[in-house]
Amino acid sequence: MNEASAARAWLRTQVGRIRPRSTEIAAVPAGSAASPAPTVAIVTDSAAALPPEWIARIGCAGLLTVVPIPVIIGENVFSDDDAELEAHMSLALASGTSVKTSRPSPGQFERAYKAAAQAGFTNIVSLHMSAKLSGTFEAAALAADRSPIPVYVVDSATVGMGQGRGVQAAVESALRGEEAPAIIAGAKAAFSATEIYFYVPSLEQLRRGGRISLASSWLGTVLDIKPILGIKDGAIVPLEKIRTAAKAIARLEALAAADIAARGAAGTQISVHHFGNEAQASTLSESLERGSPGLDDATLTRLPAVLAAHAGLGVLVVVVAGAKIPPQPDTKP
Repeated sequence: MNEASAARAWLRTQVGRIRPRSTEIAAVPAGSAASPAPTVAIVTDSAAALPPEWIARIGCAGLLTVVPIPVIIGENVFSDDDAELEAHMSLALASGTSVKTSRPSPGQFERAYKAAAQAGFTNIVSLHMSAKLSGTFEAAALAADRSPIPVYVVDSATVGMGQGRGVQAAVESALRGEEAPAIIAGAKAAFSATEIYFYVPSLEQLRRGGRISLASSWLGTVLDIKPILGIKDGAIVPLEKIRTAAKAIARLEALAAADIAARGAAGTQISVHHFGNEAQASTLSESLERGSPGLDDATLTRLPAVLAAHAGLGVLVVVVAGAKIPPQPDTKP
């Protein structure tokens, strides 16, 4: 059996184990009889990695729309909300089949904006993944010009639950009846108060997608360096280069723990993303929770397909968020 066949066989036994799982999070405020009905709809994209359980608890129909980002496997195009995408992409990544992404079309956003207007909303706040990593923001901006109601398009300058925490803040503000400027200010504060640390077993997928330079990918492949990466000013940046996977994962945990300690556990939230390695991510999440008692929230979710397409199998991401922006933790080993 060759390497690709072995990978496919292994993944067929594992694919049922990589379904999304999320710890309980704070309930979305439902408002009260005295609260005004929301007038501002929130639109985002599937890179926000919002826990499905949280979305299900939003008590206002049409308030939040998540536009799926297309994923291209070989010659086939899948929507990021396709139930079969995860299995197809896992097999493709393991076998070396081409996996790429494309921005949503402006038409997808235009339909979302028109639906919000038809539902009675008077304004829309549209919050999207970093414009330095995707053309999604540009597509939303093009569609905003054709919307029947005003649309405020915001670049989150982040991804995953770094983006998702800002979307959650926006939804909660909208449910309180706040207007667009206050909603945007709250979302931007949440985006700014997040740090993302992630580990990828290989830099090849990031190189293929143009998210890092060829030189960085070559260095990681030839010298077998296991990098810790982050998101700064909307772009992927190297934080540390570690020699082995075990040391890299331990260092990932140490960086996240230092960030939590700098903020203080109370009021701090963490999110751990994974793709194809849920058990490993669960161990990491539980360890961070044990080491930081009193965390405001901890979630464990599969990395959205649009991000996993570039990060590859075995990725581990820790998003640390909170209302207070901490000093940067020491990144020296």
